[in-house]
Amino acid sequence: MRQPRTEHRPRPRRFARTVAAAAVALAAVLGAGGWACDTQHPVTGPPPGTAGWVADTTLGLRLPDPATASPAAVAAFFAELPTARQDALAVRHPLVVGNLDGAPVGLRYRANALALAEERGRELARAADPALTPQDRSTARERAERYRTLLDGDRRILAFDPRGRGQVAEVLGDLATAPRTAVVVPGSDIDLRSFDRPTDPYGTPAGMARALYEATGRQTAVIAWAGYTTPVGLGPDAATETLARAGARRLTRLLDGLAVTTRPAAPATVFCHSYGSVVCGLARPGPEQAAALVVLGSPGMGVGSAADLDPRVPLWATRRNGSDWIGDVPNVSLLGLGHGADPTGPAFGARPLPATGSHGHTGYFTPGTASLAAYAALALGR
Repeated sequence: MRQPRTEHRPRPRRFARTVAAAAVALAAVLGAGGWACDTQHPVTGPPPGTAGWVADTTLGLRLPDPATASPAAVAAFFAELPTARQDALAVRHPLVVGNLDGAPVGLRYRANALALAEERGRELARAADPALTPQDRSTARERAERYRTLLDGDRRILAFDPRGRGQVAEVLGDLATAPRTAVVVPGSDIDLRSFDRPTDPYGTPAGMARALYEATGRQTAVIAWAGYTTPVGLGPDAATETLARAGARRLTRLLDGLAVTTRPAAPATVFCHSYGSVVCGLARPGPEQAAALVVLGSPGMGVGSAADLDPRVPLWATRRNGSDWIGDVPNVSLLGLGHGADPTGPAFGARPLPATGSHGHTGYFTPGTASLAAYAALALGR
């Protein structure tokens, strides 16, 4: 019997609705904060200076290739190397050692201090170069000052990469002795220059990490990790997963490195803010890498529900406060646009956390809020 022709008619309509919904989703994302057409190219692959590192035979040893060696293999290599030889490698190749997941944490701190000092010297020279434009000299002065602030006091810089907009990771506390660790993964508009801002003390990864560290009574070591290329503004990059996928690979290496250089019995609690929750969702850490995932101000995680993540890693989601603009972004994933379901929705499967007292998109780590109190309890393993 012939099938009624009407059964075939809804298909183009459904497709049209899908396209329309995708357009609405993009328009909403762009409209929430203004158009940003500055498409970013993610910094990927091994750290700068890798070619010289791989070619270095002064120790009579083959050095682990950062492009292929796992953090566990890197850790095993350094475990067999006397301290003096480790230090010699850090002096010769500071940008490699400082960014090498699996290398001893203290050695990375020393290597990054050297790398920051060297890069600051280069930028100061550029700032005084009459052959450069006034704008280029001004930019060089700004970067030199940024590097100086990262060298101030006893700051523990776990990673530093000057390429692109710059990447950095800082540790609050002692990774070698703290019973537990936490990692803060930021969202859009975070790079070397915006890693910490006096005008927004709890809205940057450094500020969030500092607030969490203090809220745990300084018992948990906290890593402020600006280790991937984030979107700039709210444009196509923020509405798609390209940068998040590149960031997920870098986050996975960080967590793998922590597992072999800190206390493997206490993997990190990972706090994922805004677009950073997409990074965390695509990374899908297992129980060897993370004790729990916490998402806040999330536009979605790039997955359909908590069932798409590792069930052995608890997922917590902070309820959005009323002044967080992320609530205006539709939770869809259509034609490559959007990041999927709302993690705070009852059907997603995350465990709820309160947001009482927080304000705006970046206020969840503000001291005195219910959200920060809950984060501290999770970071302490309670």
